[in-house]
Parts: sequence; C-alpha cells; structure tokens
Amino acid sequence: MAVQTEMKRIRETRDLGYPVYDADGHYYETADAFRRHLPKKFHKDFLYVQVDGRTKLAVNGHLSDYIPNPTFDVVAAPGAHELWYRAENWDGKSLRELTGDVLAYQSEFSNPETRLKLLDEQGVHAQLIFPTLASVIEGHMGNNIELMAACVHSLNAWVVDEWTYHYQDRLFPCAYISLADAELACAELDWALEHGARHILIRPAPVPGRFGTRSPGLPEFDKFWARVNEANIFVVLHVSDSGYDDIYRRWAGSGSEFLAFDRSDPLKACIDSNGRAIGDMISALIAHGVMNRFPNIRWVSAENGSIWVPGLMEMLKRAYGQMPKDFTRHPVDTFKECVYVAPYYEEDLNKLKEHVPAERMLFGSDWPHPEGLALPLDYINEVKDFTPAEQQMFMSSNLKDLLEGKR
Repeated sequence: MAVQTEMKRIRETRDLGYPVYDADGHYYETADAFRRHLPKKFHKDFLYVQVDGRTKLAVNGHLSDYIPNPTFDVVAAPGAHELWYRAENWDGKSLRELTGDVLAYQSEFSNPETRLKLLDEQGVHAQLIFPTLASVIEGHMGNNIELMAACVHSLNAWVVDEWTYHYQDRLFPCAYISLADAELACAELDWALEHGARHILIRPAPVPGRFGTRSPGLPEFDKFWARVNEANIFVVLHVSDSGYDDIYRRWAGSGSEFLAFDRSDPLKACIDSNGRAIGDMISALIAHGVMNRFPNIRWVSAENGSIWVPGLMEMLKRAYGQMPKDFTRHPVDTFKECVYVAPYYEEDLNKLKEHVPAERMLFGSDWPHPEGLALPLDYINEVKDFTPAEQQMFMSSNLKDLLEGKR
C-alpha cells in the first residue's frame, strides 16, 4: 500500500501555464546497457557478479560498491531524501531511515514511452536524460583507455536502441563522451552527431590518461572542441565521481572508493567535493582558453549545486587582476556569457542571481533520484521571488533555447 501511495503521489499534475523544460532527468541503466554493444574481449572487465547473495559490479578487476544496488531492481523513491538535502533532518535519521519503503523497478525509469506518459501527468514537457551508473566508467577504470571508450560507446549505442537522442522531440538523452583519448573522443562525437545527439555529457574532472591526468583545456583537445563548436550543440558538465572524494579520504585516513550514498561521517557534509570539481573544471576551461577559442559552445553545470559560484567569481576576479594578459577578456564576463547553472532546490536562488543572471539559470528535478524532487514542478516554490518572466526563463525557455540552438 505504501508503494502504491508513493507512485500515485509522484504522478500528481500541476500546470504552470507554459511548457516546462527539465534540465536534469535520469534513467536507471538496465543490466545490458554497458554490455550489449561491448566487444567480447572486454566482457571480463565489466561484470555483474554475486557476492553473498547480492549483485555487485566488478569493473576492470575491481569489485565496486559505488552503487549499492547496480541492477536497480529496487530503488529509493523519488524525493525520499529531500529532508536530508534541505538540512531539515532534525530527528537525525540516517539516509536508510529516510528512504523508508523502497520502490520496485518501474518501467518509466528506463523506458521512454512510459517516461513520457509520466511527464505528461507531472506537467513536464521536455527533459534532458542522464545515466545513473555511468560514473563508474572514468572514475573506476584507472588508465584503461580502451575499456573506457568501449563502455562509453556501448552505453551510447544502448541509448540509441532504447531511447534515441530526441524521443518525440521531448526526451533528450545525452551522448556521453570520454576525453581520455582525443581521437577516440572525436570519433565518438561524430557517431553521436550522426545519430542525432543534441547535447553531450562530459565528466567534470581532470581528463584521465595513460600517464596521468591533465586539463581538458590543453591544445590536444582543440580538435574535439572545434567539432562541438561547429555542431552547435551544448555541453553538460553533470556531477560524477570526479575523483574528489580522495580529498575526504585523506582526512578520514580510510577507504579506497567513492561510495555514492555514504553519509557516515559529518566531515563529508562539510567538504563540497562536487562544488570543488565543477569549479575547477570551469576554471580550467576558462583559464586555458577553451571558452574563448570556441565561443559558440554553451556549458551547463547540472546537479553540482551552486554554492561554489560566489567563491569562483572571486577567484576569477583575483586571477585576472594578477595575470590580465593571460586572459583574452575578463573571465567573469566569459563565465556569465557561456555558463548555465542548474542549482539545487535547497539553495538560495536569490543569492545565486547576484552572480548568474536569470537567463543562465536552469531548472533540474533530478527525477527519479531520491535526492531530487518527487514532484518536479514543486521547484517553482523555490523561485517565488523571481518575476514571472524570470520564472518562465528558469523553468522553460532557457533550456528550450539551448535545445533549439538559440543562445
């Protein structure tokens, strides 16, 4: 009965009077998403295995606990963790306690036809769609570049099989690209564009490589960014396992892997690893000149929150004051022209608007993840102080214009 009640609740309808465009929806990958198109020589490197009666992932010879249940046969209900993320967990419950009854797999988690029916019921017109488990690729495969590229392509091909990149021009799954090898990245981008991709997903992190990591702003990647610039698509820098959990592990003195839902130490709540990763990524793209060399590209920060923005603005101002000749123009101006931010619902969006104009802010529900909102359109309550025109830009026209190449 509790599960039925929850499913009824997440289907409630609300009408804002204009088509809503959601910049952050997700699918839960089915078990063959990474293996259906994976060459057989790599099958041993990406396995679902049984450990003490539970299904786990074995990636590149490593048993991973990154996602507790990588089959997603049961999941936490959408919005189940809202109190946690609003910092209103006054009873001190654990995430497991806040989760309550889990939901059995629902077809709208990975099927476009039923997802679209659900969005109609929720009052959402269009949605960008991102993977859930895919962070395991670049975050857990070390310097095995060939394996990364093969898993990325298998996932992209699965998306084309199951969703297409523009299902009824309302659902827009991403094409995931790894920059680990520039030539392979260009090839994957060309393939995705041939299959109709409207946006690409890039992990906000130093680019992995055979001999260490490096900035995505280095000249070796210019041929890739030139293709993106010419294609008139936008780039989404969606939260991922960016390797920044290592900062926490240095302080904790334990652990060897990022665990997506581990909240066992309050120190973790004080270390904004997501904000540090996206701030550094955008800094690299600006400071190393990508955003100015390829001015047609628009960049979307999705599910990274926004508390990092004010600090980054100050850092960019200081860097420009110290090294003005190393920038084509003021880096804050570059940021405000090129970068869109999808903030968390629990943040102060009025303060964000002091640094990011309403024309560069995007609504993202994170549906169906438990840290998102059960009812996506409830987000309108967070922008009650915006003018009606600003609300419509935030909830609708900003993303619509990106998808249509008008920006």
